Amino acid sequence: MIDFHAHLDLYPDPNTTVRECVARNIYVLSVTTTPSAWAGTAALTTGAPRIRTALGLHPQIAHERKGELPLFEQLLPRMRYVGEIGLDGGPEYRRHWPDQEQVFSRVLELCARAGGRIMTIHSRRAATPVLDALQARPGAGIAILHWFSGTQKELSRAVDLGCWFSTGPAMLAGEKGRSLVMKMPRDRVLTESDGPFAQVDGRAAWPWDADRAVETLAQIWSQPVNEVRRQLLDNLRRLTKSLA
Repeated sequence: MIDFHAHLDLYPDPNTTVRECVARNIYVLSVTTTPSAWAGTAALTTGAPRIRTALGLHPQIAHERKGELPLFEQLLPRMRYVGEIGLDGGPEYRRHWPDQEQVFSRVLELCARAGGRIMTIHSRRAATPVLDALQARPGAGIAILHWFSGTQKELSRAVDLGCWFSTGPAMLAGEKGRSLVMKMPRDRVLTESDGPFAQVDGRAAWPWDADRAVETLAQIWSQPVNEVRRQLLDNLRRLTKSLA
């Protein structure tokens, strides 16, 4: 199982959640929302070799935590994965747009300077400016657009720019999400939970809920479930080797 975008530190009992991920042998990318959260979140996964911790600065709190950019820069040389980063165009965050752009631009600049990173990116209601920023910094690394919700035209542009995508059961519950996934290159798709923020069956999603997306992908792609699992695993292996 693969959960390429989960907030392990934000579950009510993170240690128990991590132990369950280990017991289920799940590959998890544990994202953070602030640089100062990285050390504590990484400590949760001691002895869990299939869980990686990404260094993030979430756009929804960029205005509050932009002062942590120096810490981000300090920690980045030790990192292979960056996230959650990006832009959020929701009406409740528009007044902080200049701060979001400043933070995202700086993060991409630092990633490019460091030789590129694997990045999991938030682009809610902001797909075009996110893609503009990525196009301006082609050396920043490999962008995985998590829970992509842009237009078909924006999706085509993202594909042309070489972006990857992570999708979960919450995204695939809607017709728009399924129609977008139908047009995504199968060799650039991974599964995610976005737990505990995403909802599954009226509750917070667990990392192992990411596996629910596999059956939906099998339907969308008209492939057997075991073939979809093989494709996803091949994708993960290729991605993790890409910036070795």
